[in-house]
Amino acid sequence: MKKNPKWDDFVEWSARAGCKEKPDSYLIARLNGELKDLSAVIGSEPNYSVKLLTFEDPEGRTAYWHSTSHIMAQAVQELFSGTRLGIGPAIEEGFYYDFDKKEPFTPEDLEKIEKGMAEIIKEDLPFEREELSKYEASNLFREKGEKYKLELIAEFDSEKVSIYKQGDFVDLCRGPHLFSAGKVKAFKLLQVAGAYWRGNEKNPMLQRIYGISFPSQKELDDFLKRLEEAKRRDHRKLGRELDLFDIYDEAGGGLVFWHPKGALIRRLIEDFWVKEHYKAGYELLNTPHIAKLDLWKKSGHTDFYTEYMYSPMKIEEEEYEIKPMNCPFHILVYKSKLRSYKELPIKWAELGTVYRYERSGVLHGLLRVRGFTQDDAHIFCQLEQLEEEIIKLLDFTLFFLRSFGFQEYEVYLATRPEKYIGDPATWEKATEALKQALIKHNLPFKVDEGGGAFYGPKIDLKVKDLLGRAWQCTTLQFDFNLPERFDLHFVGKDGAFQRPIMIHRALLGSLERFFGLLIEHYAGAFPVWLSPVQISLLPITGEQHAYAREVKKILEQKGFRVRSDERNEKINFKIRESEVEKIPYMLILGKKEEGKKTVSVRRHGSGDLGEFSLEDIIAKIEQEIVSKQ
Repeated sequence: MKKNPKWDDFVEWSARAGCKEKPDSYLIARLNGELKDLSAVIGSEPNYSVKLLTFEDPEGRTAYWHSTSHIMAQAVQELFSGTRLGIGPAIEEGFYYDFDKKEPFTPEDLEKIEKGMAEIIKEDLPFEREELSKYEASNLFREKGEKYKLELIAEFDSEKVSIYKQGDFVDLCRGPHLFSAGKVKAFKLLQVAGAYWRGNEKNPMLQRIYGISFPSQKELDDFLKRLEEAKRRDHRKLGRELDLFDIYDEAGGGLVFWHPKGALIRRLIEDFWVKEHYKAGYELLNTPHIAKLDLWKKSGHTDFYTEYMYSPMKIEEEEYEIKPMNCPFHILVYKSKLRSYKELPIKWAELGTVYRYERSGVLHGLLRVRGFTQDDAHIFCQLEQLEEEIIKLLDFTLFFLRSFGFQEYEVYLATRPEKYIGDPATWEKATEALKQALIKHNLPFKVDEGGGAFYGPKIDLKVKDLLGRAWQCTTLQFDFNLPERFDLHFVGKDGAFQRPIMIHRALLGSLERFFGLLIEHYAGAFPVWLSPVQISLLPITGEQHAYAREVKKILEQKGFRVRSDERNEKINFKIRESEVEKIPYMLILGKKEEGKKTVSVRRHGSGDLGEFSLEDIIAKIEQEIVSKQ
């Protein structure tokens, strides 16, 4: 590995600065609030604000993975001359790079690329940043035949662009990057997939190589084990195997068809949602799927959300839009009569189906679709009611998520951005209400400074599944914009008109995405209360069919979802079938059980639980349903 004098300078600087970690632990820096390469801190003034970031910091991980994508791109171009570059960002776990190459990459090619990357890493080539004018950068990438880079440069607002070099390889990039390629210790290329340039099906199809990297081989090995488990839990695979849902090309991408078992689970979720909302003091609304385009102009969606909206349709010379959001509809209901402070807070909820234009290249099972049902709600309240309502909202949120088996969360509080609307004092009051609610619930949270929307601060809550993956579910969002745009008001105690505070709230996010999360969290083995079939009756021979029907009738009268397997098959085959279908309880009925009026019980994933009286097993399963285990 070549000696890097600049790295020696950083090591000396970090020692003088009293850094606690070993120099090799540091990846990038935050210098006066901006993310920079480590070389930028060398010689920095004492009054500069400097924070060195490691792989434990999200920004550090992003730089690590993005740097590895550059190493991969260099290896690809060295091995396959004429390959043109798309983009190569870090993603939630790892990185990818898009390539324009005539022949498809093969598994053998990935092995060659990995060897090429290992050589680059061994050489420890430094990542060197340069700034060029748009003109200079365009000439550079034109000479290299990089048409995709030229397209990106043309769209930049700034007259200066940055590039990064490692050896002879050059890429357009804002950075920051690792000090050198040798800082990448363990990596693996995972798969190749097709991806339209910029996610648009009208653009060329590129080849996307996904990869992952870590500072140690152990971390990589652990990740690959988790990846195998994630593949086993993939909701698209299990959705087909368990006959829960499908998406049909004949109908169009991103449009979900719920099969009987999936639709039953959805109904159970909806029934629970409706019941608990009524108990929590909400009223339910049901609104149309389309509205005049003028409504979306007034709400501002046509200004800020056009790329996700479908083309308007004409009805009797007026333009109508299929709804991307439920909010304006709830506002119309609010405006339908004069409101008094005595009515507030008003809490309206809706399981409202919305439609958003997502490019085919980004559609992904239930997680990214074009038509989905939001568990939407809007609260209209007075400023002095904010803190109490947010505390109630967080109570309600945690109750819901825990009912579905989620106990761990990542929480973010997003505060006022530079450009915003509304009164700063109201912003401060709203942000403090969100903060106090999080503190009261003992929920650790990160502050996303300036990360709020221009119309209000918010809480984003991600749940962690059994593999430790974080999924976006809950959003609690203040909105100072729509009440202004629609001139919402109520009559205050003093008889004067006042503006209500509006809170957007989604607990589960969307039923489709949440169902995908549930499938993967439980690996398709749903808790008893959500299972489409809760109990499978397995008579050993035809002589027990009558007893099985007797037991089935008793269980159904108790409200259980029961199936009796009276096929002429051996009992081990029937057990195997029930296990594959992930039915929680299997009650085996033989001659002995019939004589004693008992059942032998098996639990999915746990095996034989022994012999029970019918009353005892009913009580056991009922308790499991009530506690939502």
